[in-house]
Amino acid sequence: MRVLVIEDYEILRLALVKALREDGYAVDEAADGVSGLHAATAEDHDLIVLDLMLPGLDGFSLLTKLRERGKNSHVLILTARDRVDDRVRGLDLGADDYLVKPFAMEEFLARVRALVRRSYTRKSPLLRIGHVEIATDEHRVRVDGEPVELTAKEYALLEYLALRSGQVVSRTEIWEHVYDVHFDAASNVVDVYVGYLRKKLERPNHPNLIHTRRGEGYMLAVETT
Repeated sequence: MRVLVIEDYEILRLALVKALREDGYAVDEAADGVSGLHAATAEDHDLIVLDLMLPGLDGFSLLTKLRERGKNSHVLILTARDRVDDRVRGLDLGADDYLVKPFAMEEFLARVRALVRRSYTRKSPLLRIGHVEIATDEHRVRVDGEPVELTAKEYALLEYLALRSGQVVSRTEIWEHVYDVHFDAASNVVDVYVGYLRKKLERPNHPNLIHTRRGEGYMLAVETT
């Protein structure tokens, strides 16, 4: 999942970026409103974390411009302004959630996970596809009831495919939502990580869950013959 953090206070911004990356997200960042607006319109993000008190362009104005341009990414506002009218204004302008500073990083990450699930119309933190169970709130995976250890990127790839289960997802889409670097058509990184996942998820007594669609991409689904 790709997240954009727009926050001018460097210490906080770097802490948020670090926490998100450790949680498996691909993260872009911006330190002011103008560059934040450019980043938000140049790429598709599952979530935008937005401070209100930004230099160049304040958060309210940035949010208004985003919605006017048809950008539908979920927006989590972070601010020290805890007045009710500020919260109401942000939500009315199109924000999805509001977190007042200071806050615990655990709560921030929990809200991020909830908003990402909402992007894919999933309310429950527990995803089940065949013999695989994914606890998105804990980033835990079980296969046939047994815990399986995944790296952060393996988990991010699995969660993205699971949230879009039954749909074919292109390599470009996977790259843009899971990896921090821009897509390289010549790279086989996505295919390599899909191979890693297959080895960890497949069981001889169950059908394969990750399906290759030549020329299109991959799909996570239980297919019956």
